[in-house]
Amino acid sequence: MKKVGLLGGTFDPPHLGHLLIAEEVYEQLKLDEVWFIPSGEPPHKEKASVSARDRVDMVESAIQDNHHFSINTIEVNRLGKSYTVDTIEALLKEYPNNQFYFIIGADMVEYLPKWSRIDKLIEQVQFVGVKRPDYELNTTYPIIALDIPELAISSTEIRKRLANNRSIRYLVPEKVLEVIKERKLYESS
Repeated sequence: MKKVGLLGGTFDPPHLGHLLIAEEVYEQLKLDEVWFIPSGEPPHKEKASVSARDRVDMVESAIQDNHHFSINTIEVNRLGKSYTVDTIEALLKEYPNNQFYFIIGADMVEYLPKWSRIDKLIEQVQFVGVKRPDYELNTTYPIIALDIPELAISSTEIRKRLANNRSIRYLVPEKVLEVIKERKLYESS
């Protein structure tokens, strides 16, 4: 059975923190690979700042040099709100020989009781909670808790820096920075 980590997110834009989380979980759990799953229309967040196509292209650029990272566009291809339980059901149907590990931050661990059909979801996938400052991993749900090096980078902060014409060098991979500059993403109108 193939062990596959799933890292979902808006990736608006993808940054080095996302890559570090994926690499650490890959290594610590001895996974075969990690799939990045950009969200289409997340139920708990505002709409992304840039198009799904731009976010997919940025993720592809970010992970291109890592042979055990890949992208799965199941959520951006789905119309309407995208719930994790629907994604996991579709992936299990398409890849019945995979064991999936759904990677979430400690902030999302606290939010799990509010997830759509969480009781079904925890039977289908193993959650991996990545510890973050200011959040406890206290939950009644079965979670693998992992410590990873702290890298306090957020997509929100990156968008703010771009809006204020500040550098994001060393916050995102160089290839992502190239896509952002080439397409003039996140520029204020």
